[in-house]
Amino acid sequence: MTEPRPASCRSCAAKDLHPVFSLGRMPLANALVPPANLSEPDPLYPLDLVLCQNCGLVQITETVPPDAMFSDYPYFSSMSQTMLDHAGELVRRVIEERDLGPATLVVEVASNDGYLLQYYKAAGIPVLGIEPARNVAAVAERERGIATLVSFFTPAVARTLRKEGKRADIIHAHNVLAHVPRPRELVAGFAELLAPGGLVLVEVPYVKTLIERLEFDTIYHEHYSYFSLTALQPIFASNGLEIVDVEQVPIHGGSLRLFAAHAGSAPQSERVRALLAEEALWHPREPGFYTAFAEKIATLRDDLLTVLRSNKAEGKRIAAYGASAKGCILLNHFGIGPDLVDFVVDRSPAKQGRYVPGMRIPIRPVEALADEMPDLALLLVWNLAQEVLSQQASYRTQGGRFIIPLPVVRLV
Repeated sequence: MTEPRPASCRSCAAKDLHPVFSLGRMPLANALVPPANLSEPDPLYPLDLVLCQNCGLVQITETVPPDAMFSDYPYFSSMSQTMLDHAGELVRRVIEERDLGPATLVVEVASNDGYLLQYYKAAGIPVLGIEPARNVAAVAERERGIATLVSFFTPAVARTLRKEGKRADIIHAHNVLAHVPRPRELVAGFAELLAPGGLVLVEVPYVKTLIERLEFDTIYHEHYSYFSLTALQPIFASNGLEIVDVEQVPIHGGSLRLFAAHAGSAPQSERVRALLAEEALWHPREPGFYTAFAEKIATLRDDLLTVLRSNKAEGKRIAAYGASAKGCILLNHFGIGPDLVDFVVDRSPAKQGRYVPGMRIPIRPVEALADEMPDLALLLVWNLAQEVLSQQASYRTQGGRFIIPLPVVRLV
């Protein structure tokens, strides 16, 4: 069961919600299907994107309870070397700039398998992970020795930690703000847990990049919201926090990295003011910026299906790479099933042996590319293109080619 659709904005409660894009009824993107359940239909939920014209928050209308999506989770961040490099570089920078040591505490909200906190731990800095997926948290503790609280992060959890004497000098929250139905509640928890003089580091996919680069496959039920800096500012300000710096980083196809602190505790950088001024030029609160998005996605769909069908008609075998959430959305929205794609490969053992929701394409180990040498591989994790193309140099040397679907269809 889903909760009632919001009649008002998830952030500011305004009722002026403007339709942007509908993907129709979609399965849960990470609900990979085990063989024993193949005879059962996938639950489908509406996936409609709207814009709040008051605060500028882009959001979906459906609220699937988080327990249905995160309690047993197949995504492990450490499966991607790109993610590990990204995390390691950031941690080294934060340790140096903030002069962190054994007397400080770093907390990560939605800490996954300890992919980021492991770098702090290796430097002798106390850490605490907070992760709702029990299976993922177990890996963090067992394989990396990361103390992990198995829970969704809420203001109540933050208050409990404070009563235990824990205050965070650094809070990391990467790709989690979009995953909560009410973003102001999560930020309220940050404010509660953050020590005086502390810093919150948040990364979210940038809505401007999503729209301009046609990253529609980033829209799924786990992602309730899609952010501009314009929309983020009031979310933090309403909880006594101030965004003091911002950077644009390439991870996940284009993200914002925010640095927030208790209001008045740190100067605000010129980069915040500059990005707000830049956003004012494309009017993130107005429908005009989003108008052509649906039409461009329809054209992209036609282009990709033409490539797949023409190659299939020539007798070529086609696989796909990456049983990701975005891959599930692309396959389902474009209607790409086993008639066009024979199998999907993925590095994660947690995904292998299962099937893509909706399309029911089998997921196999990544070695199947070299073993079976399909002529083409549709790169569903296009955001990791550089990493995958490097890893699969042998497949390409032997004649295999990748289809990169976004923002334009191309073969490499």
